[in-house]
Order: sequence, then C-alpha cells, then structure tokens
Amino acid sequence: MSLESQHGKWTLSSSSDEETDKPAEKKNITSHKGGTAPSIKKEAVSDSDKTDIDEEIVAFQTVNKSPSHSHHLKPVKKKGSSRDSVSPSSSSCHTSPRGPLKKDQSHKQHSIGSEARKFALSEKRKRLSDDSGWCVSSSDEGSDTEVKCKQEEQKPVKAESHCLKPKDISAKAGRGSPSVHLKSPKKHASDSKNEDLDMWDLLKTGEPFRFYLTKVTGITAKYNTGAFHIKDILSPLFGTLVSSVQFNYCIDVEWLVKQYPKEFRSKPLLIVHGEKRESKARLHEAAHPYEHVRLCQAKLDIAYGTHHTKMMLLLYEEGFRVVIHTANLIFDDWHQKTQGIWMSPLYPRLPKGTPAADGESETNFKQDLIDYLTSYQSTTLKEWVTIIKEYDLSETRVFLIGSTPGRYVGKDKNKWGHLKLRKILSEHASSVASSDTWRLIGQFSSIGSMGADKSKWLCAEFMESLVTLGKQYKSLANHQTAFHLIYPTVDNVRTSLEGYPAGGSLPYSIQTAQKQLWLHSFFHKWSADASGRTRAMPHIKTYMRASPDFQEIAWFLVTSANLSKAAWGALEKNNTQLMIRSYELGVLFVPSAFIDHGSGTFHTPELLIHMEICGFLHRSS
Repeated sequence: MSLESQHGKWTLSSSSDEETDKPAEKKNITSHKGGTAPSIKKEAVSDSDKTDIDEEIVAFQTVNKSPSHSHHLKPVKKKGSSRDSVSPSSSSCHTSPRGPLKKDQSHKQHSIGSEARKFALSEKRKRLSDDSGWCVSSSDEGSDTEVKCKQEEQKPVKAESHCLKPKDISAKAGRGSPSVHLKSPKKHASDSKNEDLDMWDLLKTGEPFRFYLTKVTGITAKYNTGAFHIKDILSPLFGTLVSSVQFNYCIDVEWLVKQYPKEFRSKPLLIVHGEKRESKARLHEAAHPYEHVRLCQAKLDIAYGTHHTKMMLLLYEEGFRVVIHTANLIFDDWHQKTQGIWMSPLYPRLPKGTPAADGESETNFKQDLIDYLTSYQSTTLKEWVTIIKEYDLSETRVFLIGSTPGRYVGKDKNKWGHLKLRKILSEHASSVASSDTWRLIGQFSSIGSMGADKSKWLCAEFMESLVTLGKQYKSLANHQTAFHLIYPTVDNVRTSLEGYPAGGSLPYSIQTAQKQLWLHSFFHKWSADASGRTRAMPHIKTYMRASPDFQEIAWFLVTSANLSKAAWGALEKNNTQLMIRSYELGVLFVPSAFIDHGSGTFHTPELLIHMEICGFLHRSS
C-alpha cells in the first residue's frame, strides 16, 4: 500500500501490529525517494506459551585445571533432553538449511591487574601475532559461507561516536560544569589493507568509553580503523578462553562456531535464546553436531515478547569480560550493516575470601548484571552469577539498562525498561541551562505500536523518562523538547550496500503504521557520512540528549531496544505497574561517570556534529 505525506511517498507491507522483532517472509518495497524504509510481511504471532526454561546444560562440572582459575566449566551432555514442546514461536527466525539463526553480543577490553599478567599477555600477543596470524582483519568473513536470516529488528542510527575519544576535561564557558571533549582518532598516513594493527592498540582508541562499531565490507578502509568483527572480539589476543555465553535473538550455530578461533572451538559454549516449538527444534538440530554447545531457553510468558538481548560473557584464564552489542549471530549482521559494540575491561579475579559484594563499580554494574541474569530463573545462568561474584567489576563506567518480561510494581518498577533509564538520569545526569532546547534523538531499526496519538506513550511516559536531567524535575507539560526519530527511508535502503534486501532488517507492520500516521512527522532519514556508513543500513539502536547546536551530549545510550512498548515497557493500572514483554539490554554513558567532578556533558567537535549525522544538515554531494 502506497501513501503520500509531507515526507514523501512510502510503502508498507502487511504484518502483525505488535512488536516487530519477528522474522520476515515477504518484502513489499518501493524505490520512491524520501519514503519510509521498506517493511516486510510476517506471520501473526500467537501467544507465548508458558514453558519452563530449557535447561540443556543443567549440569556443569567445576574443573580446576589452572591455579589461576577455579571455574573451568565443562558441560555434561544430557542426551535427549528437551522438555519444551516444539511449535512456531513469536521470536522465531528464518534459518538457513544448516540450522536456526539467532543471537548477538558485545564486549570490552580492560588491562589486567598485576604487572605479571600484563607481561604474560604481552608475550602471548607477540607469539600469537607472529605464529597464529591472529590480528585485526580487514574484512568480515574471509571464506566463510554466507548465511542469511531475514529478521525484523534493526539498530538505531549510531552517531560517529565510535570515533570519539577524550581530549581533555575543562570548564564549559559560561557554566560551571566541565565537559568531556571528544575528537576523532588520528588518521594514519598508511591505511593499507595489509597493515597489521595490534588489537590492544585499537582498544585504546576507544578509551575511556569502550564503544566501537563493527567492520563493514564495501566501505573505504580508513572507516574500519578501530572497528571490530566478531572474530576480532573472540581472538586469543584478548585472552585464553575457558568458556562463553552468547545471548541473542537470531542465531546461526554453524556460523557462530566458526567465528571462534580453532583452539577455542571445543570450549563450552552456552547459547541463550527465545525460540519455541518448531524454531526451537531447528535450533536444537543445528546445535546437535557440536558437543560443546548447550542451549538455554529464555522464558517468554507474555504475548509478543522476544529474547532480543545481545550479549557475550567471556571467561578467560586471565579474567572475565562482558560484551554488549546490537548484532544478531548471523553472517549478514556482521557484513554490511551498522552495528554497535560496548566491550568491558578485562575484569580481574578478586582475592580469595573476598566478600561477594566487593568489586562493585560506582555505576552498580555488577549487581545490575547479576539481577538481569537472575531474572531468567535459569539454573545454568546461576552458575555464571557465581562466577561474576568472584570478579572485580569496579572499573566499569557505564550503567546497565535492561528489560525483562513481567509486570512490576513498587520498587521493582524502577529496575527495568524506560523507568530504569529515568531513575539513572535523575540520579546521575547533570542539569543544563535551557534544558527545553536540548533535543531528544532516537535511532532504531524496528517500530512497534504506540497508540492513536503521541500522547498515548511516545510523548507521555517514554518521553518523560528521556527528558529527565538530574533531580531538578520539570513536569512534562512544561517541556517543549524536540524529539527526532531516525529511521531509514526507501531510498536509503535502495542505495545501500545490500540494496533492497537490507529492508528485511527494518520491520514496520502496515497495521501498526496505519494506526499511527502521526509518527511520520518525527522522522528523519539515516545519514552517517562521518563514519563512512551512510550506505551501511543501521541495525544499531541509540538514544541521546543533544544541545541545540548538537555540539554537546547530556547522555548517550546504545541498546538492543527498538522503539516499542514491548521493549521499553508501558505503565498500567493508573501508572502503578510497568509491563514489559521482551528481554533487552544496553549501556548508558553519563558524563558524571567519566568526570571526577561528578557532572558535565560530552562535547563533540564540529566534524562530528550529530545534526549532519541525523540528516538535518545533509550534504548535497
């Protein structure tokens, strides 16, 4: 169906009118310039059945193979263990002949506590670099077979923040609070494809934010400097892997296993997914040939909910790392799309006998991560909670913003979704002068149902959470904050690196769109020239609060959460209860966590002004 509006001609295709994180079957796309991004047809989603969590790896043995680490997890395979019924699921994803798809994650690098371990890893890096050929690759996949998964989720437009790094902290003119000044990394004269870059040096370019973009095949090489492919994240240069967990939505098991270096391909791998019935059976079939792979099904008791979180937990002999990202665990998502990654420091082990509560960061990241894992009510993930308690996560500078399915009241209401974001911004964000003029920017790859008009959710409870800045609270009725939503147009997709197939990751159902035509006045097209990714369609999701001239940012969030009530939650029962349908996870960057003074803003140089990135000052070249 084609419609005409002030934003151009756009076409939408049929699908269910709820959450859009579902697989695509057919695409109905037009090439009219300036229109909304192409959408896909999808199956109507049935209510989630209340099945127990799939405990495929209930039994793990603790094996002390190394004096430096007591948690070498060895899976005990349970043959024929499948306690769940098998039938179509709302979160199912079309799979390749080799098996089901789903899942994605992100990660972070940190220095090791002791000088001895630093030296050991330094020597190891040299040896691996010389002998194994493991270094930052100049392309995504090499010779791996391409596996495609048509999905309905996509990430919001990510600012060129992957290029940002702290320059200096100084007082902002005319205001007492300091700003974190950011600049683009130095461009190296020799940008040749065969130049081997040390990954640890690349990690330093992301300090202190530890935020990166994924490599994109088909763009100028210089724009992949400082970016990572999943093979880089799993490289032995980052540590000697003991075991890992992959949380994701769409997963190709065969492809995923190949992303691990050969020496780690037999290490225990736990995959946390949300598949049910037939799609779950296909995932089990795909995982069956790999004895080291175990599956854990996330509980989805509320209709239209999905397991959309994308996270990696990586346990090394040298430490522990968390990676939170926006990409599914399939070839396409790591090939020619714009994706975001946050990689934690390498967390050192706490001294033996240290209380479990120790090792907490000022952002409460450790406890929030434990609470998130506990929400799965999984025996298997409880093993990982025990592991996390033994590590020092105090160097973490980001806040964890998660969503888990359920209905929450009282204090629990502020633990998840947009109310968790509101709470953190109230307690840790800095107030700014003339805050009404500071813009809200949301960028995403999928859109859900938000009601008959903007007052039902978007510009009501959701916007009230996003406009919060410090404890000087203003009622939403007094706010005149502009809200800019970035979503690719049909022409963005047509001229993208992938062409029209990229629309398969930008779902927006026709039923939902017809009920909220008012939303189109908020839209802005995708543009990312500063990072060379204008033609790499965004699957990344980002939200931020920017100054009127777009040269300051009050806060920045990269997350798996698209623009939907299912992801962020919706208030019920006269605002006394928050209902969330899906699992989501992201990290929030607040200046107070990076500045000793405890307040301030992130400052962006003119070349990285987000106005241009969002299309407000789009170049006519």
